[in-house]
Amino acid sequence: MLSDFVMGKTTDKDERKRALAACRERLAAQQQEIKAKKLGVLVLLEGWGAAGKGSLLGEVINEIDPRSFKVHAIAAPTEEERRKPFLWRYFVKTPEKGLFSFLDSGWLGETVRQHLAGELDTAAMTRRIGSINTFERQLADDGTLLVKCFLNITRKEQAKRIARLEEDKDTAWRVSGEDERENERYDEYRDAFDAALTATSTTYAPWHVVDAGERAEARLALMTILTGAIDAALAAPRAPAAVPQNRFPLLPMPRLAEVALDKELDKGEYNDRLEAAQKRLRELHNRLYRKKVPLILVYEGWDAAGKGGNIKRVAAALDPRGFEVLPIASPEPHELAHHYLWRFWRRLPKDGHVAIFDRSWYGRVMVERIEGFCAQNDWQRAYNEINEFEAELSAWGAVILKFWIHIDPETQLARFHERQANPEKQWKITDEDWRNREKWPAYEEAVDEMLQKTSTTYAPWHVIESRDKKYARVKTLELIVGALEEVL
Repeated sequence: MLSDFVMGKTTDKDERKRALAACRERLAAQQQEIKAKKLGVLVLLEGWGAAGKGSLLGEVINEIDPRSFKVHAIAAPTEEERRKPFLWRYFVKTPEKGLFSFLDSGWLGETVRQHLAGELDTAAMTRRIGSINTFERQLADDGTLLVKCFLNITRKEQAKRIARLEEDKDTAWRVSGEDERENERYDEYRDAFDAALTATSTTYAPWHVVDAGERAEARLALMTILTGAIDAALAAPRAPAAVPQNRFPLLPMPRLAEVALDKELDKGEYNDRLEAAQKRLRELHNRLYRKKVPLILVYEGWDAAGKGGNIKRVAAALDPRGFEVLPIASPEPHELAHHYLWRFWRRLPKDGHVAIFDRSWYGRVMVERIEGFCAQNDWQRAYNEINEFEAELSAWGAVILKFWIHIDPETQLARFHERQANPEKQWKITDEDWRNREKWPAYEEAVDEMLQKTSTTYAPWHVIESRDKKYARVKTLELIVGALEEVL
């Protein structure tokens, strides 16, 4: 893309002025159209150091209502960001539907520079490119428009701009050591940028190379690309995205009807095994923190199955400074305006910490599927998207365990009646619990499909027999301990 890009093309000054005015007028109108159609627009500006990304971005956003966009200047990752998955700081900056997000530099530039600095070997670079393409495809499938532009300048022009910036003490700070390394190793960086641009230019998120040698020409090119991409997205009918084949290593899982629920423990054995498992988990949590291994526990299950008590016994064994329990309720309006995984990316733990999700992203293929909160195509795609999400977390180094807390309808009914009869527990039973109970067969079918399609070798499901809550608590704790001992 860069190697065969022709630099130095110019437009007649008057023609350029008319074209730029037309773009400005069109962009002003498009703001209302993307709000009406709930089209999120993510604009990524990459390019050479001193290519003028910031100034060009400033000129573009001057044409947009400031309430309609957010600008994110991406610098080297902070210590906090380094303790999260690579894509975390980008996923959380994706736009709400109907709004713009502008990124001054982003995931491609960071990846190329890490590769050339020796932080990513060839195999890691290949995996990173795959992660980027998956990330962009998920956003596009959800209806986000990605507009990606690379600002290109020659080595001579870059050197001239760096020197000009360094001459003025008020602008010298804008020149980084990375900018100077780029210019010194220009050909090497050009080849690396070229390979990465080619590998991540897709039908759903193509790259546009912009000649940034002359500012007025670059401004017109950028405005033309942006308004043209928005017009194309607004005009195109929203077709359901393809549902990809599952390419992940799956584990065999029983159907819920095949799981025997007659497991139980007497009080003495329960107390002994509980104490031993909690003690061991406490020791492993210290090692987890020292080795910076994140642990993600996902709890799903039937209403009144005992998730809360189970979580309580796990949490009791953990250092309170190193874990968080995340109860997941219905999404808030601003969460609905993003990709459904956005609110879970935001809640990921730092490395060495534990996140316990009480309900999770699996709502997409259960309650949202059954209650009609998303289209059939959305929940059918979600199995693959969830496997991709969890694969990204696993590659980051996370240990992921998922528990389906299982009971039968008779046990649930008895516990519902017990809650209603106990004033201290009445808050736990709601009209929604009774409505969900009426849909037990539909939920069971959905859970069976979820278990079959998302129990992977790197993020396995475990069905926890919870007719006897004591047995369920001990089994869950021992599974966590076993998984951590294997990893640590």
